[in-house]
Amino acid sequence: MKTTRRELLKRGAKTGLLLLGGTALYEVVSGSELLTGGAPLRHAMAVDLRRCLQEEGCDRCAAACHGAHNVPRIADELRAVKWIWKDEMGRIFPETVGRIANAELREKKTVVLCNHCTNAPCVRVCPTGATFSREDGIVMMDQHRCIGCRYCMAACPYGSRSFNWYDPRRFLSEDAINPDYPTRTRGVVEKCDFCAERLDTGGRPLCVEACRAGALIHGNLNDPGSDLRRALQGRFALRRRAELDTDPGIYYLL
Repeated sequence: MKTTRRELLKRGAKTGLLLLGGTALYEVVSGSELLTGGAPLRHAMAVDLRRCLQEEGCDRCAAACHGAHNVPRIADELRAVKWIWKDEMGRIFPETVGRIANAELREKKTVVLCNHCTNAPCVRVCPTGATFSREDGIVMMDQHRCIGCRYCMAACPYGSRSFNWYDPRRFLSEDAINPDYPTRTRGVVEKCDFCAERLDTGGRPLCVEACRAGALIHGNLNDPGSDLRRALQGRFALRRRAELDTDPGIYYLL
């Protein structure tokens, strides 16, 4: 059934987002219109804004992710290493929320992470193959191949990569280091890998398990029966900067 513009605006208003039709730079995806194709498996995630925005000050997803992956806590924001974090809606969607939402909504924070794009700019510019895409849609980093050129950081339109300006072990207490996951070194780039080590053994991303609000939904985008597709069904969603043809794998449910 075709969705009318009035229905779109009505659903967007429930979350506080009103999109200006064709003037918005961000696509609006209807879950009922998603098409499957290509590889049988594509890992993707949805962020339910109705639930996430209500959990102000919550950082359980980041704490779980960073603790398990030995992500150092660096106070200097310009030198910080982040795999998953929260940012203001007005900065995540500057051409929609940033322009037309009220100040309260613009300042509310929601989850941000690597978008695991199908057409990832970071993969195209990496000169050594340190950044690469798996067939299941996960964009990975091989720190042993990374030469620290930071081309990938310049190419990423989402700011989802971090550079190790320091030896990360300086910012990790020995008793808190997870021995099952390798620490990185100074001079390499790192980012969210969708907990590939867990997905490969049938698990779920740690951020999804840690979210008590149920705001993070992971699943196979190409499987109509997956938790992700069921969450998208009947809902509208935004994807960040999809006009760049990156085909991001993170959907923000309205």
